[in-house]
Amino acid sequence: MVFCDSHAHLASDRFAGETSAVIARAKSAGVTRIVTCGGDLPSSEAERAIAREQAGIYAAVGVHGHEASTALVAGAAGVADLDGAGAPVLDEAFFARLAELADDPAVVAIGEIGLDYHYDLSARAVQRAVFARCLRLAADLGLPVILHNRESDEDLRRIVDEGPCGLRGVLHCFSADRAMAEWALARGLYIGVAGPITFANARGLPEVIRHVPLDRLLIETDSPFLAPHPLRGRRNEPAYVVRVAERLAEVKGITLEQVADVTTGNACRLFGLD
Repeated sequence: MVFCDSHAHLASDRFAGETSAVIARAKSAGVTRIVTCGGDLPSSEAERAIAREQAGIYAAVGVHGHEASTALVAGAAGVADLDGAGAPVLDEAFFARLAELADDPAVVAIGEIGLDYHYDLSARAVQRAVFARCLRLAADLGLPVILHNRESDEDLRRIVDEGPCGLRGVLHCFSADRAMAEWALARGLYIGVAGPITFANARGLPEVIRHVPLDRLLIETDSPFLAPHPLRGRRNEPAYVVRVAERLAEVKGITLEQVADVTTGNACRLFGLD
């Protein structure tokens, strides 16, 4: 069996000095492909560098909602107004550099991009503007998108629905309700299943995933975050995506081999992997 971890962050400081060992452990566990995702320009550059150096590793470049303010023109008046009084002024040089990074065979997607209203580390108006710009960039480059959504269902749906036609991508680390899953499927998006499906407090997540066709699912770790049960609380790493696959097999009532085969095939099709 072979697996694909469709979402990790190998350039994280929590893997500092251990990246090669982490990748080796993943390959020993049968995880032959990893998509490693940036969240701002420095991390996107670092993820691309890893993908260039390591066989079976592919990069995504983007700007996370948390870091959306880094894509603004420095000193632009009103850009961070929480009440929306100031219109965000985007730094086109930022997006030009992102496009340069994406113009590389090692880069297979624009991501991680999206909205995060839990911490509001960047103003929501800024997050929305940057997210919409990232969607246009992905469309211009013909690349799929890796979407982050936390407590922002309505705005994320609206921005995607108003965005470029024909976008391909995945709603990563899915934790929303069945209505959100059905919207994603109707949009042609894949749904990423991560460690939370193994948690005792997963609530209705397993039931939602049970109704998603297997050919629309990806598995992921989001490592170094969200280690699956019984490793919860530890540093996560791509080798542990096998535990996500095992739980997904239980939820779907199928074999681990089926999960491995289909989700790996799904990832290869979406991202154009070897």
